[in-house]
Amino acid sequence: MAASELFTKFARVWIPDTEDVWKSAELLKDYKPGDTVLHLKFEDEQETRYNIDPQTKELPPLRNPDILVGENDLTALSYLHEPAVLHNLKVRFMDSKLIYTYCGIVLVAINPYEQLPIYGEDIINAYSGQNMGDMDPHIFAVAEEAYKQMARDERNQSIIVSGESGAGKTVSAKYAMRYFATVSGSASEANVEEKVLASNPIMESIGNAKTTRNDNSSRFGKYIEIGFDKRYRIVGANMRTYLLEKSRVVFQAEDERNYHILYQLCASKHLPEFRTLRLSSAQNFHYTNLGGSPVIEGIDDAKEMMNTRQACSLLGISESYQMGIFHVLAAILHLGNVAVKSNERDADNCFIPPNTEHLIIFCDLLGVDYEQMSHWLCHRKIVTGSETYIKPMPKFQAINARDALAKHIYASLFNWIVLHVNQALRASVKQHSFIGVLDIYGFETFEINSFEQFCINYANEKLQQQFNMHVFKLEQEEYMKEQIPWTLIDFYDNQPCINLIEAKLGILDLLDEECKMPKGSDDTWAQKLYNTHLNKSSLFHKPRLSNKAFIIQHFADKVEYQCEGFLEKNKDTVYEEQITVLKASKLSLLAELFQDEKPATSPTEGRPPVTRATVKSAKPRSLQASKEHKKSVGHQFRNSLHLLMETLNATTPHYVRCIKPNDYKLAFTFDPKRAVQQLRACGVLETIRISAAGFPSRWTYQEFFNRYRVLMKQKDVLSDKKLTCRNVLEKLIKDKDKYQFGKTKIFFRAGQVAYLEKLRADKLRAACIRIQKTIRSWLQRKKYLRMRNAAITIQRYVRGYQARCYAQFLRRTRAAIIIQKYQRMCAARQNFQRIRSATIVIQSFVRGFHGRRRYRAVLREQKAIILQKHARGLLAKRRYKRIQHAVVYLQCCYRRMMAKRELKKLKIEARSVEHYKTLNIGMENKIVQLQCKVNDQTKEMKLLLEKLNNLEATYTTDTERLRTEVDRLRANEENAKVSSNKITSLLEEIAILRKELKETQAQKKRLEEGAEKYKEETELMVSQLKEQNTLLKNEKEDLNRQIREQAKEITESMEKRMEEETKQLQVDLNDERSRYQSLLNEFCRLEERYDNLKEEISLVNVSKPGHRRTDSTHSSNESEYTYNSLLSSEPGEPEDGTRRPEELPEQSGALDMSLFLKLQKRVTELEQEKQGLQEELDRKEDQALRSKAKEAEDQQVKARGAELEYESLKRQELESENKKLKNELNELHRALNEKASPHVTAPGSPAYRVLLDQLTASSEELEVRKEEVLILRSQLVSQKEAMAHKETMTDPMVLLEDVRKMKDEGEITQAYLGLKETNRLLESQLQGQKKNYENELEILRGEVQNLKEEINRQQQLLAQNLQLPPEARIEASLQHEITRLTNENLDLMEQLEKQDKIIRKLKKQLKVFAKKIGELEVGQTENVSPAQLADEPIRPVNIPRKEKDFQGMLEYKKDDEFKLIKNLILELKPRGVAVNLIPGLPAYILFMCVRHADYINDDQRVRSLLTSTINGIKKILKKRSDDFEIVSFWLSNTCRFLHCLKQYSGEEAFMKHNTPRQNDHCLRNFDLAEYRQVISDLAIQIYQQLTKVMENILQPMIVSGMLEHETIQGVSGLKPTGLRKRTSSVADEGTYTLDSIVRQLNNFHSTMCQHGMDPELIKQIIRQMFYIIGSVTLNNLLLRKDMCSWSKGMQIRYNVSQLEEWLRDKNLQTSGAKETLEPLIQAAQLLQVKKKTDEDAEAICSMCNNLTTAQIVKVLNLYTPVNEFEERVTASFIRTIQVRLQNRKDSPQLLMDAKFIFPVTFPFNPSSLALESIQIPSSMNLGFLLRV
Repeated sequence: MAASELFTKFARVWIPDTEDVWKSAELLKDYKPGDTVLHLKFEDEQETRYNIDPQTKELPPLRNPDILVGENDLTALSYLHEPAVLHNLKVRFMDSKLIYTYCGIVLVAINPYEQLPIYGEDIINAYSGQNMGDMDPHIFAVAEEAYKQMARDERNQSIIVSGESGAGKTVSAKYAMRYFATVSGSASEANVEEKVLASNPIMESIGNAKTTRNDNSSRFGKYIEIGFDKRYRIVGANMRTYLLEKSRVVFQAEDERNYHILYQLCASKHLPEFRTLRLSSAQNFHYTNLGGSPVIEGIDDAKEMMNTRQACSLLGISESYQMGIFHVLAAILHLGNVAVKSNERDADNCFIPPNTEHLIIFCDLLGVDYEQMSHWLCHRKIVTGSETYIKPMPKFQAINARDALAKHIYASLFNWIVLHVNQALRASVKQHSFIGVLDIYGFETFEINSFEQFCINYANEKLQQQFNMHVFKLEQEEYMKEQIPWTLIDFYDNQPCINLIEAKLGILDLLDEECKMPKGSDDTWAQKLYNTHLNKSSLFHKPRLSNKAFIIQHFADKVEYQCEGFLEKNKDTVYEEQITVLKASKLSLLAELFQDEKPATSPTEGRPPVTRATVKSAKPRSLQASKEHKKSVGHQFRNSLHLLMETLNATTPHYVRCIKPNDYKLAFTFDPKRAVQQLRACGVLETIRISAAGFPSRWTYQEFFNRYRVLMKQKDVLSDKKLTCRNVLEKLIKDKDKYQFGKTKIFFRAGQVAYLEKLRADKLRAACIRIQKTIRSWLQRKKYLRMRNAAITIQRYVRGYQARCYAQFLRRTRAAIIIQKYQRMCAARQNFQRIRSATIVIQSFVRGFHGRRRYRAVLREQKAIILQKHARGLLAKRRYKRIQHAVVYLQCCYRRMMAKRELKKLKIEARSVEHYKTLNIGMENKIVQLQCKVNDQTKEMKLLLEKLNNLEATYTTDTERLRTEVDRLRANEENAKVSSNKITSLLEEIAILRKELKETQAQKKRLEEGAEKYKEETELMVSQLKEQNTLLKNEKEDLNRQIREQAKEITESMEKRMEEETKQLQVDLNDERSRYQSLLNEFCRLEERYDNLKEEISLVNVSKPGHRRTDSTHSSNESEYTYNSLLSSEPGEPEDGTRRPEELPEQSGALDMSLFLKLQKRVTELEQEKQGLQEELDRKEDQALRSKAKEAEDQQVKARGAELEYESLKRQELESENKKLKNELNELHRALNEKASPHVTAPGSPAYRVLLDQLTASSEELEVRKEEVLILRSQLVSQKEAMAHKETMTDPMVLLEDVRKMKDEGEITQAYLGLKETNRLLESQLQGQKKNYENELEILRGEVQNLKEEINRQQQLLAQNLQLPPEARIEASLQHEITRLTNENLDLMEQLEKQDKIIRKLKKQLKVFAKKIGELEVGQTENVSPAQLADEPIRPVNIPRKEKDFQGMLEYKKDDEFKLIKNLILELKPRGVAVNLIPGLPAYILFMCVRHADYINDDQRVRSLLTSTINGIKKILKKRSDDFEIVSFWLSNTCRFLHCLKQYSGEEAFMKHNTPRQNDHCLRNFDLAEYRQVISDLAIQIYQQLTKVMENILQPMIVSGMLEHETIQGVSGLKPTGLRKRTSSVADEGTYTLDSIVRQLNNFHSTMCQHGMDPELIKQIIRQMFYIIGSVTLNNLLLRKDMCSWSKGMQIRYNVSQLEEWLRDKNLQTSGAKETLEPLIQAAQLLQVKKKTDEDAEAICSMCNNLTTAQIVKVLNLYTPVNEFEERVTASFIRTIQVRLQNRKDSPQLLMDAKFIFPVTFPFNPSSLALESIQIPSSMNLGFLLRV
C-alpha cells in the first residue's frame, strides 16, 4: 500500500523525543512521494517540521487508531512498533489502572507499587478453568494456562519470570505458586501446598535485601519445581538456587541493607531465647550498618521474624535447629565487628587485640577455640613440596580473609536451609508431572558492572536465545497449521554473544585459566581478553580510556565491565585453616555445615543436592583433597545454567516480563525512558519485531465478516463466508502480499488492519453524516413547521386580543355613562336625605319638648291622686277596726251568758237520772235501751265534737286572719300617719332629687362619653388581643405541626430502625441458616471423603480373611435418638446391639458437647442396665430349671396361671402409669413450648410449680404403686397357697393319700426343701424390690438436690443480672434460659427414652406370655376329641373386603425391607414415575409403611425402615450425583416425605388443614421429630447437590450466552484481537446462546414441576440459579476489558429483559430472582449512561447502589469504545466518582461470590391426597406390600 494513502492530512505519527521517548503529532498536509519535510502539529498545538532522511527515506511510525489503543494484547495493534507498544502500556497502566498486558506469548507485568485487590480467592476462582484469551491479562491466567496444558498435553511446564530488581519478579512468582496451591490442592493430608507457600518467607528472609531500586530485592535466582500426581494435585516441590550475592554479607552500597534475616534477628534481641546471642541494634554491627539505612519504612522486622520462625516450624525445622541457625547468624554479625590492627614495626604483620569481646562471643556462639581462631584470622599456611610455612598477613589481607570467612559461612548456611526446605517439600508419592517457576534476575547494567552483573547478563543471553527460538517455533507452527506459505523471518540470534562468553577460549575459559596461574591478576586477564577477542569479535570492545575494562554487545545493550575483582570472586577462596577450626566446633549445626566440605573449597551455589540436576552433574571427588581440582564459581554457574536450559527446553515455557515503571517507587507513575530500556532488555520488542515481520494480525473469517460487514455491498454477501471475505479483500487491498488466506483465519501484515479500520471509520462516518443530514433536515423541517404553526397561533391570539380590547372599550364607555347616571342620582339623593334628616331632627326636638311638659303635668296629677287614695284608705281602716272590735266584744258576752244557762240545765238533768235509777231498779231494759241511745248519742256527740273542733279550727284561723288583717290595717294607718308627716319632706326630697337627677344626667353623659372612649380602647385592646391570640394560635399550630412532624419523624425513624433491625435479624437468620447448611455441606463432604477412604481401605484389605465390611453410610446421618435407640437394643433382637466402637460411624462435628456427654452417659447406663437384665434373666432361668419337678407339674401349671394373672395385672398397671407419665410429659412439653419466655421457667413461675407438683405427685404415686404391688404380690402368693390348700382339702381321699405319702421322712424333707426354696425366691424378689426402691429413692433425692442447686443457681444468676445493665441483663437471662431449657429438654428426653424402653420390655414380655398361653391353648385343643369338634355348630364368618376399609397403611415382612428399598429407591426410574404416576408416590408409599410400623408399635421396624430409606437415598444420589432428574426427583420426594411426617405427626400446628380422616391417620405411638430433623438435613444436602448440578450444567452457557453472543445482531462489532484469541461471540455450531440458557431453565422448571416439587422450593432454586447467572456474568464483565462497552451494555440489558420475561411467563416474579440480577443490571446501565459531568457522577452514585465502589471504578476503568464515535472515561471523572463514594461502607471485594448459596427453607405444604385412595402400580414391583 502506498505511503501516500496512509500519510494523509490529519494522520497521526510518532516523533522521537528526548524526554518522552516518543511524541504524538498530526500531519497538517498530505505526504507526497519526494517530499523531504513533514509538516506536523503536536497535541499541545505546537507546529514543527520533521526532516525525512534522504538516504533511507524512512517515514515516522504511524499511530494506531484510538479504538485499538488499550488492547489486552499488544499483537492486536495494527502498527507494531516501539512507540505503539509504549503508548498502549502507558494508557492501560495510567488510565485504566491495568498492570498486566499480553504481548503474544509474553505477559508484561508493570509494578504498580500499590496493593491491588486482584489476587483474592474470588479472582482465582474466576480464572480457574477459563481460556487464556477469554479473560483480561493476569498472572493467574498464565498459571491456569500452564496448569491446563500440563493436564491436557501430559507435558511439564515452566513459567519464566524475569525483570529488573524491583520490577516484581518475586511477587509474580509467589502469586503463581499460590494459584497452583489453591486450584489443585494437595494429594495428602500433609498440606504440601501450605509448605510450598511457607517456603517463600524463609527464602525471602535469607536471600532478599533492600536495594536502591527495591525494598525486597531477591539477591539470588531460584527455580521451583511444583510436583503433581496423576490427578494433578500437588504432591511436593523442589527448589534450585543460582548465584547468591555473597558479597552483600560484607558490603552494601549507600541506602541499601544486608539480608533481611540479620535485621530481623537484631529486632528480636529482647526475646528471652535470644539473650544468649548477645545482640544489640543493627546500627551497632559493621555488616548491617554499611548502607546507613537499617530500617525499611512500613516493615516490622520483629513481626517478620515471627513469620519466618512459623514458616520454619511448618517446614519441619525444629526449634533446636532454628536456634543453631540464629547462633550462626549472630556469630557472623559479631565476626564483622572483630577489629584487626597492624603491627607498628612491621606493616606486613597484623594482630587481633587480646580478649576482643566480639571474637569471644563469636567463638562462644560457634563453640570454637578462641586462640586458634584469633591466630588463623591473621596468619596463613603455605604448603610447598617439602615444607610448610606459616606466614602472617597484612591488615587488608586479614580483613579480606575475615570477610571471606563470613561470606562462606553464610553461603553454607543458605545452602543448608535450601536443602532442608527441599527435604520438607519432597514428594511423598510418585511425581507424575511438574510445573517449574523460574524467578531469575533480569538484564542489569550499572555504572560499575562486575562479576555478578556479568553472570546475570550471561544467564539472560541464554534465556533470550531460548525465548527467541520458542517464539519462532510458535510462529512457524501457526503458519503451517493454517497452510500459509512459510517465509524465513529474520530475527536476532545471540549465539555469537553466547559463544564469546562460554565457548573455548571464551571469557569464562580465560578467566578460569588465569585463576589457575600462580601470579594471575585482573590486569593480565584483561590483556589476554584484548589479545584474544579484540578486533576479532564484533561483540567485544575495549573502552578508550581504560585498560582494565571491556565492553560486550548484549542483545539488549552494550555493557562495560570492570575487570577488578573478577579473579577473586571467581576463586571465592577461603583459607583451609579457618575451615579446620570451624569443623572442630561444638555446635552440631556448624559441624553439619562443613562435614562434607574439603579444604579451601567453595560452596555449591544454586544446586541443591536433592534434585535430578545434582544426580546428572555429580562427579566423584578424589580422596586426596590437597590435589583436588577446584571448580570456579563461573564454571559452576555455567554448568547449572546448562542444566536449567535443558530443563526449560524439556518443558513448555510461559513467559512473564516484569517492568519497573519508575525508579522512585511511586504508585501508578510511568517513566517512558525506564520502561523502554526494560522493554528492549526483556525481549518484548523482539517479540513485536518477529510478529511484525510476518502477519501479526489474524482474523477468523466469521470475525472479519462481522467487523467489516459495513464495507460490503449487498450483492457481495454470499452464503460462503470465506468466498465473501476473499472478494471483499481483493477489492479493498490491491496488494495481495499484504494478506494471506489460511484454513480458518485471514493473516494481515502490519498496518493493514489500521487501513481497514480507517475505511470502516470513513464508511461509518459517511453513514453518520448522511444520517445526521437526514435527521437535521427532519429536525429543521419539524422546527419550521413548529414555527409556522406558532406564527399562525400567535396571529390568531393577537387578533382575538385586539377584538377583545375593542369590545372591552365599548363596555367601558357604556359602563362610564351608567356610572355617571348613578353617581348623579346618588348625589341628589344624598342632598335630599340630608335636608330631610335635618327637618326630622328639628321636629323631634320640638315634639319632645311639648311631650315632656305634658308628661310632667300628668305626673303631678297622678302623684296627688295617689296621696289622696292612701290618706282616705287609712281613715276608713281605722273606723272599721273600731267597729269590729266592739262587735266582737258584744258577741263574747252574749255567748258566755248562754253557755252558763246550758250548763245549769245539764246539771239538773244529771241529778234527776240517778234518782230515777235508785227508784226504778227494774227498769234495766229501758236503761239498756237508754244506754244504746246514749251510745248513739255519744257517737253523734263525737261527730258533733269533731265538727265543732273543725269549726273551732276554722274559726281560729279566721280569727287569726282577721287579727292579721286588723294589725295590717293598723300598721297602714300608722304608716299613713307617718306618710302624711313625710309628704312635706318628700316634696322637698323630690326637689332635691330632681336637682340630683340633672346632675346625674350630666354625669351619665360624661360616663357615656367615657364609656364610649373606654369601649373604643377596649375594642382596640380586644383587636390587639385577638391579633396576639391569632399569633399565639399560629405559633401553637406551628408547634403542634412541629410536634406532629417530630413525632412523625420519630415514628418513621423508629419504623425505619425496626425495619433495619428486622432486616438485620433476617440477615442474621439467613447467615445462621447458611452457616448451618455450609456446615452440613462440609459434613457431607467429609462423609463422602470418609466413604472413599473406607472403600479404598476395603479394596486394600479385601483379601484379608475375617474382615467384615460395614456400610460407611449406615446411621451416619441418624439423630442422637436413633443412635441411642440402636445402642439400647435388646439382646434377643436381630440387630447387633453390641457393635464395636470402631464400627460406629463418627458423629457430626456440629453435635453439642453437653448433648454428647449426656448421650455417652446414657449409653453407659443402658449398657449396665442391659448387663443387669441379662444376669437377672440367667438367674431366673436357673431358678426355673431347679424348680421343675415331675411330681409338682399340676401345681406349677396353676402357679404359672397365677403368675400370668399377676404379670397381666402388673403390666396393665405399668401401662396405665406409662400413659399417664407420657401425657404429663407432653403437657410439660406443650407448656414449655407455648410459654417459652425467660420468666416462665423461673422459680415460682407456673411451669416451675407444675414441674414441682408433677415431681411430688410422681414420687408419691410411685410410693403408693410400690406398696400396692407388694400387697398384690403377697395377696397373690397367699391366694395361690390358699387355693392349693383348698383344692387338697376339699377332696378327703386326696388329703388322706397326701398324709399317707408325707408320712415318709424323705418326702417331708423334700417338701421342706421346696418350701425353703420358695422362701428364698420370695426373699430374693423382696430384696430386688427393696433395691429398686432404694435406687428410685436415691434418684428422687438426687433430683431434689438438683432442684435445690438449680434454685441456688437461679438466685445467684438473678443477683448477677440485677447488677448488669438492662440490655446485658436481658441477653444474659435469655442465654441462661436457653441453656436451662436445653438441659431440661435433654433430661425429659432421657426420661422419655427410659419409659419407652420399659414399655418395649413389657411388650416383649407380653408377647412371650401370649405365646406361651397360645401354646397351652393349642395343647388343650389337641386333647379335645374330633367328635366334640364335629358336634360344635360352625358359625358363619363375615369376611370384609380390605379395599373398603383401607386405613392408608402398607404392611411388609421384615425380610422384604431390602427389596422395598431396592425397588422403590435404588432401581426406580424417575422419568416413568414423574410422567405416569402421581407426584411424590415413593414418599407416600414409604410413609404408609412407617404408619403400619407405628400402628403395630414396632419401634425396631420404624428405626430400620427410616435408616434404610435415608441410606438408600444417599446411595442413589452418590451413584448418580450428576443426574439432574434423579436429584430433583428425590429432593421432591424427600420434601414430601418430610411434609407427611409433619402432617400426620399429631401436632396441632401441622393438623390445621387436615380432614377428619387425615387426622385419624396420625401416628399414634412414636414421635419422629428427631427423624424429621435428620430428613430435613438430608433435604438440605440434596438441595445443595441439586444447585451444584444445575450450576455445572449452566456454567458453560452463562458467559457465552449472556456476554459473548450477540443476541441483537449488528449492535456491536468485534475489535481486532491478538495472539490470545477470545471466544467467538457468533452463534456457531456448538456455541451457547441466550436461547440455550432459556431452554435449559425451561427444562429445569418443567422437570421440577413434573416431580411435584413445592412451588416455594422451586422459587428458591430459580433464585439461586439467577444469582449464579448474574454473579458469573458480572465477574466476567469485571475481568474482561473487551466486554465493557456501550453496545455490550445494551446486549446485557436485553438479555436480562429476556430472563425477566421468562420469570413472568412462569409466574415466578415473587421468587426474588430478579433482585439477584440487580448488580448486573446496574453494571449494564453504568456502561450506557453519560460519564462526563458532575451531574453524571451524582446520577451514577445514586443509580449503582448494589455495586461496590471497587466494582464501579473497575467498570469505568475497563470501559472501552468499540467505535471511534464513543469517548473514553477520563481519569478526573473516575476520581470524582471515588470521592463521592469514599463514605460508602461496602465490601472491598471486587468480584461477587459465585459460590454463595442462599439458605434454603422448607415451608410446610400439607397434601390433600387421602392415603387410602393411593394405588400402587404393578410396574413398581411392590406386590409384596399388603394394604391394611
